[in-house]
Amino acid sequence: MSLSSTYARLTLLALLSASTFYCFYKSRRLKLLKISLNPKDNLNANPISSSNKGKLFFISQTGTSKTLAQRLHNLFKLNDLLFDLIDIKDYEPEDLSKETVVIIIASTWEDGKPPSNASFFANWLADSADDFRVGSLLLSKCKFAVFGVGSTAYGGTFNAVAKDFSRRLRELGANEIVEVGKGDVDGGELDGIFDQWSGKVLRILKGGSMQNGLVFSNGCTGGESDNENIEDGFESEDDENGDVESGIVDLEDIAGKGPSRRSNTVAEVNGKANGQKEMVTPVIRANLEKQGYKIIGSHSGVKICRWTKSQLRGRGGCYKHSFYGIESHRCMEATPSLACANKCVFCWRHHTNPVGKNWQWKMDDPLEIVNSAIDQHTKMIKQMKGVPGVTQERLTEGLSPRHCALSLVGEPIMYPEINKLVDELHRRQISTFLVTNAQFPEKIKMLKPVTQLYVSVDAATKDSLKAIDRPLFGDFWERFIDSLKSLKEKQQRTVYRLTLVKGWNTEDVDAYFNLFKIGQPDFIEIKGVTYCGSSATSKLTMENVPWHSDVKAFSEALALKSKGEYEVACEHVHSCCVLLAKTEKFKVNGQWFTWIDYESFHDLVASGKPFNSMDYMAATPSWAVYGAQEGGFDPDQSRYRKERHHRSSH
Repeated sequence: MSLSSTYARLTLLALLSASTFYCFYKSRRLKLLKISLNPKDNLNANPISSSNKGKLFFISQTGTSKTLAQRLHNLFKLNDLLFDLIDIKDYEPEDLSKETVVIIIASTWEDGKPPSNASFFANWLADSADDFRVGSLLLSKCKFAVFGVGSTAYGGTFNAVAKDFSRRLRELGANEIVEVGKGDVDGGELDGIFDQWSGKVLRILKGGSMQNGLVFSNGCTGGESDNENIEDGFESEDDENGDVESGIVDLEDIAGKGPSRRSNTVAEVNGKANGQKEMVTPVIRANLEKQGYKIIGSHSGVKICRWTKSQLRGRGGCYKHSFYGIESHRCMEATPSLACANKCVFCWRHHTNPVGKNWQWKMDDPLEIVNSAIDQHTKMIKQMKGVPGVTQERLTEGLSPRHCALSLVGEPIMYPEINKLVDELHRRQISTFLVTNAQFPEKIKMLKPVTQLYVSVDAATKDSLKAIDRPLFGDFWERFIDSLKSLKEKQQRTVYRLTLVKGWNTEDVDAYFNLFKIGQPDFIEIKGVTYCGSSATSKLTMENVPWHSDVKAFSEALALKSKGEYEVACEHVHSCCVLLAKTEKFKVNGQWFTWIDYESFHDLVASGKPFNSMDYMAATPSWAVYGAQEGGFDPDQSRYRKERHHRSSH
């Protein structure tokens, strides 16, 4: 046999072998592809039983991912789904080929990398996906889902680890049953997004299907779904406020959620007790407690104000002391609702509180809220004992609060029992200063008389209000205008609160004046924004904080525009705050009466008879009047200035 003939036969044999292998490979891949096209069928073919448990991995640096994984593990237990909870550093990645269902909760650390204890797993996954010898069938029997924990402050590397894991697992043939969840530790909505993602995973594992990013139970697209009550604003112009990305629906875009008739609902996923979920989840609680909040029950909070501490030490009160005569050391700052319907760029808490369009949480009793708030407040006051400047007299007075600022973070008027809570405060001779964000006009109409009702007027035009307040409602502007109209109907003291943000809303004098005509408030507080640091949700800098001279100039321009209807009445230089007051009501014979006669107010409330804002006004002291030498600082207090030692340059 010639050499050429032998070579030809060997070549033919090689080609036949390659063809046989290729046909086997293609038939096998088509079979696997057919299986993976129906995740429901595939899951049912590989049930999660005691002999074939799923794996729930966590990759955690600070403990957040571990906490979320433990919560999901408990949810699986409640629904008879068997999973092993595993720290990924303790797992041999080569065993992935044996798994049928894998869930990963992964944090992204510095430079878009996983924590060091997960680097081996991450490297193995990347190396395997990039190695042509491994191929794309290695994990073909495995179904998976990944939830990322990261921070938008890191820009392009936000949740990079979770997204990379998802891509690598798919490259190795694994079937992704739910899109990657993207949690932001700085956004205040981590728990809500995680719970919603968990709900999707749960329903898929129990036989549901995913269509266009939405999960349907029993694979039925024509029946009831957990998205049946999504409001019209969901897909409208405020999509940029509540991102809808890759089928992930942000929590604040879902409203009106009543308990579903099915046994496994989002309600259960969110940890509801007796069909009602807790507003304050463990992560939100931890974030707010770091900021000094004392959480009351499941949705309320109280916090001691720095001005309370200041006046306890005899070092001056806040602007409400100068404008309205409150005693700052006897003022309790609280809210019955830590949730809000806006995500303002100047939010003091950088959105570490919950968000929502209506009340959808477990509700605590108003009496319990008031009792607990006073109890927590007095405990914080007692901690001031022995602090330099705190006298026994002021400490004793501080232990009996006479005023309650219903503001803090959140929207107090959302609380369904707000009227009962106000009644309870008034019964205890505690005045009420309630602040609402002008998104709930009907609740303003239904509100009983409070000592002073504020509406936040953060911008004068629709576009600027959307940019500054970042409201959840699609009809936010209509709600805003209706709230101002509702304010006009109130007989008690009403206030527009303007927060000036340099470069955002300080140029619209004419537009602001037009809004004054709608609500006709008694007072207009104009305050420079307080800089609380930049975050992933707020890019404000000190450049956006106006000087007191800027606030004065803006206030004087508004007063001039009103042609005498309003005048600049008071100022508090330290707070960079100025007060406009309605001249015909509160200026009597040349003297301002912006202060409040609190005893008269409580007598009027107790009488049950109609009364108006002029029935409980009191004279404003000369030191609080606009232009006074004291600049709104009470001369009975002692001004204290910290020594600042600056390095001299040479």
